[in-house]
Amino acid sequence: MSNLEIIKSTYEGDSSEENGKNLRKHLSKSATWKEADGFPLAGVYIGFEEISQKVFKRLSTEWTDYRFVVEGYVDAENRVFAYGTYYGTYNETGRKFSARVAHLWMLENNKIVSFEQFVDSVPVDESMK
Repeated sequence: MSNLEIIKSTYEGDSSEENGKNLRKHLSKSATWKEADGFPLAGVYIGFEEISQKVFKRLSTEWTDYRFVVEGYVDAENRVFAYGTYYGTYNETGRKFSARVAHLWMLENNKIVSFEQFVDSVPVDESMK
């Protein structure tokens, strides 16, 4: 698989479970995952288990219909950018949001070694108030 095909497989599966399985399959054991400063989940996480527990679990329990709608990709050798819009509803407030976002993926030898999120955190934070 090409780097672009690997990244697409983490977004474009038939279900979120399939996307998660593809992420786990292609993620290096020591991969770093950076949620943007100012974002509610801000921080750096290492490896699939930590990412799963500290990012995906919170997104699935604290939010309803939290999703990333990909508009396109930019493939640049060992880097792949995915860009689009986040949507969701914060459970505690019932408030919806949409926010522009880009993800930067770095790959080496067909393995994802890092992920970095760039997002307009203001609409997300506002939905939590």
